[in-house]
Amino acid sequence: MSESEAAAAAKKILEDACRSEPPVRHFPTSFRDETELPAYGPTPPVPQDDRRLVPAWAAGIAVASIGVGAGVTGIGCGAWLVLKGLSSVTLYGVLTVTLPFAGVAAVATAIGSVISKVRSATSKTVYEGPVYQHNETHNTSNQHGTFSRTRNDVR
Repeated sequence: MSESEAAAAAKKILEDACRSEPPVRHFPTSFRDETELPAYGPTPPVPQDDRRLVPAWAAGIAVASIGVGAGVTGIGCGAWLVLKGLSSVTLYGVLTVTLPFAGVAAVATAIGSVISKVRSATSKTVYEGPVYQHNETHNTSNQHGTFSRTRNDVR
């Protein structure tokens, strides 16, 4: 390269470096609003491009799947606790749980037997009529039908 060509190239490089206008951006990565803001009062709205990476329906499905996953996790934890409790059943645990029911059943049985005895103690039956006494035993047997039933009357 000759000296005059080198000087021209250096001059071009210096002019490009000291240029006051901003360089042309080929790939913008953000939006910057260069308008002047008012000194007081509300700021006017600025239109902004909607550049979502994920469509709205996909975001909705993602949120719903997180909710379903959390719900299933809660149900699974509850089932685990119940099954863990059932797997560690001991004799003392069974007795502790069933003791109140056994006590109620015993009290109910005692009350029922007392009521039964009180009712049977008062008899108002008066037997009136002739009494027959046979010296020999009389047996009567009756059978009826294919599937018969035998009824023996001992008198």
